[in-house]
Formats: sequence, C-alpha cells, structure tokens
Amino acid sequence: MRCNNSSHTPMPQRALTARKRSSCPMRIVRRSSILTTGLLALLLGGGGAVVGHEATPVGPALGLLPAIVVLAVGLRRPWRRWRVAQADLVPEHGRWLRDRVPLYQKLDAAGRARFGRDVQFVLDEYSFEGVQGVTVTDALRLSVAAGIATLLHGRPAWELPGSRSVLFYPDRFDETYHGNITARYDGMAHQQGPVILTVAAVRRSWEHPGDGNNVVLHELAHLFDFDNEGADGVPSLVDPGSVPDWQALVREEMRRIRQGRSLLRPYGAEAPSEFFAVAVEHFFEQPAPMARQHGELFRALVSFFRIDPRTGTTGDAAVGAEMQPDPT
Repeated sequence: MRCNNSSHTPMPQRALTARKRSSCPMRIVRRSSILTTGLLALLLGGGGAVVGHEATPVGPALGLLPAIVVLAVGLRRPWRRWRVAQADLVPEHGRWLRDRVPLYQKLDAAGRARFGRDVQFVLDEYSFEGVQGVTVTDALRLSVAAGIATLLHGRPAWELPGSRSVLFYPDRFDETYHGNITARYDGMAHQQGPVILTVAAVRRSWEHPGDGNNVVLHELAHLFDFDNEGADGVPSLVDPGSVPDWQALVREEMRRIRQGRSLLRPYGAEAPSEFFAVAVEHFFEQPAPMARQHGELFRALVSFFRIDPRTGTTGDAAVGAEMQPDPT
C-alpha cells in the first residue's frame, strides 16, 4: 500500500538471497513447461490410443485428439510471446523509456532490447482498466510495464507474482476505494486481486527519474511480499535461511529512518512491508546514494534482484561487484 505522506556504523554483511530458480527475459518459454506439456500430451495421447484401439472403430488415432488439445493449450502462451518478441519496440515507446526510466538509461544495446521485449510482453498480457471515467493511455500502460521490466531485469526467469490486472483511479482513494477528503492512498496491491494506482501518482513516478519516489515500483514490490499470512516485509521468494538476517537488517534500518539518519522516506518506518517497498523505490531510482549511505541494505537488494542499478550489470557479475567502490 502506498500512502502519500549520515554516518553509518559498519555491520557484519548479511545477504538477502532468493530461492534458487532456473535463470536464463521474462522467458518466451521455460524448458520445464515444454517437458511437462510434452509428457502430458504423450500420456493422454497414449491412453487415448489404447482406448481407441481396443474399443472404437477410430483405432489408435483417437489418441491424437487429447494430445493436440494439450499441446495447443500448453504452447499457446509461448507461441504468443514468440510472436510478440519478433516485433520491434515502437519508437515512441523507446523514447519514453530512455527519457524516464533510470535503469533503462544504464543498459547497453542488448540490455535495452531485452528490457523493451519484456515491456512488450507486459503490454500484451496484462489488462489495464480505467475506473471512474479514467481513459487508459499508452503512457499509463508503459508506466506499469516499465516498472515490471525493471524489477525482473536481473531475474529473467521470474514472473511477477499476483494477478495480471491493473486499475487506474483518477485520484486518491480510501480503504473502501472511494475518493473523499480523507482519502490518502496513491496505490494498493492485492495478493490475488488487481494492482490499483492513481493516475496522478503514476505520472509523478516517472516525471523525475532518480528522485526515489515511484508509486509503480512501490506497489509492484509489495507483490513479492505476499504469502499465506499477508505482507510481512520478507519477500516470499527469499531463501528461508536468510530470513533472520534480513529481518534484523530491516529493524536496524527502520530505526535509522525514525532517527532521521536515513536516505529512505519516513513512510518506510510504518511497517516492515512498507520498508521493503520504499527500499525498492530508492534502490532502483537512487542506487548510488543508497550504496554510499546504506551499503548493507544495498548489497542485500543486489543479491535478491541480481542487478546493480548503478551500472545495469546483472547476474553473478552484479553480485560479485557489490563490494566494489561506488562507480560514480
């Protein structure tokens, strides 16, 4: 949920590591998915062939029907992604990304191509709906797509958790999703429901790249934090072995915010879940100051997202370089 509202003593290094997953751009297709689809088609097709041979005049050809259905359903998304990936990024979209997205500005040609491809996947696969008279524009869609591509760029085998639905409200809303004099929410994320964002906050998110204030990144970050008991400030993809160290680091950093000794906005001290979302905003929009003032927190987020937003370096190279001096 997004509400509008110095020296540092060295500490032992602690890591925020994610559960191991296959790595290799939001992927067009996963090898495991192909294997599962093929195996299921083979089993059902084989079963249908046996039944057809024994009990129908069609014979073993009966097995073709379930096999074809399984393959059609299982390969529909990879086929669609492959088709989307063949199209070039719309020039206007590329200019929008270059002007407004700090991470995109750091990437080399190959990185920008992959980032742009992921943006196209989001634009194709997510639903965007305006509420209370809001007209959904390309800029609003791009704002969300850029946020998703940013969070996943260092983890191309991941998909963003949650539903693929985004609602745009005209102005701030309250807990009942109504606007009134006491409304204070610029955004809200739900574990199974849509991400809700206000038009004004979305526009502000990318108007001043590098200001560390981005409601899109904030709400999308919450999606990593949901588990069976709701948001608790521990991303659901974190390796259980690193959870105690992460929680200890969060407590220390929240204390620094309350004492006025932190780069992070005061809202980060509201709760561990809000701390994580605020930290993600600063990590991607103000990586150099964060690395200088909150070195341990910065290294933990580099380890989790497997990207150094200062340089656009990803994977093992980013994690291995996190102890190096600030490149700026």
